[in-house]
Amino acid sequence: MNTLYFSPGSCALASHITLAESGLPYEVKKLNFAEKEQQGEAYLAINPKGRVPALVTESGVVTETVAILAYIAQMAPEAKLAPLHDPYLFAKMQAFNAYMASTVHVAHAHGRRGYRWADQETSFDDMKNKLPQVMTECFRLIEDGMLEGPYVLGEHYSTADPYLFLISGWLKSDRVEIADFPRVHAHYRMMLERPAVQKALAEEKSA
Repeated sequence: MNTLYFSPGSCALASHITLAESGLPYEVKKLNFAEKEQQGEAYLAINPKGRVPALVTESGVVTETVAILAYIAQMAPEAKLAPLHDPYLFAKMQAFNAYMASTVHVAHAHGRRGYRWADQETSFDDMKNKLPQVMTECFRLIEDGMLEGPYVLGEHYSTADPYLFLISGWLKSDRVEIADFPRVHAHYRMMLERPAVQKALAEEKSA
């Protein structure tokens, strides 16, 4: 059994969707960030970083979205969640996921967790004011060059798709209109129709 620790609205949704796509047995456990459960002794014993997602497997704990997505794809090759047979395409998928993790997600976090990078309130305000521009620039790059369509890698679904879906869903809160990116918007709507996405969203709501 795999156990995924998540917080509602967090980046753990990408891993949750991928588990739902995989056919692997899993359960989810919700952490209440408002009550700082992610900083509690019990969870820190699982993930000392105090963040989500964390996936507890029979072999040990896997953290970081990019690593979890690749792990699930490799553990369920029959689900065809990654181009495991093609080193170049696999690297291309990983490059996209790494960009989402290291650049786009970090840009999003500047609008709500400025305390990670600065101490002055004026600095927080600058980050919040800059957020729409930075997210727009990131998604312009995705729209015009990285999203091949209909899926990130073209005709074949991969772990890059739930990751893009997740962060596309954050655009409204970042004061960016998803409709300004027609290909991204079409991808988001298409993903909403996938049974695994609906399953993961329902499970997070009821957890």
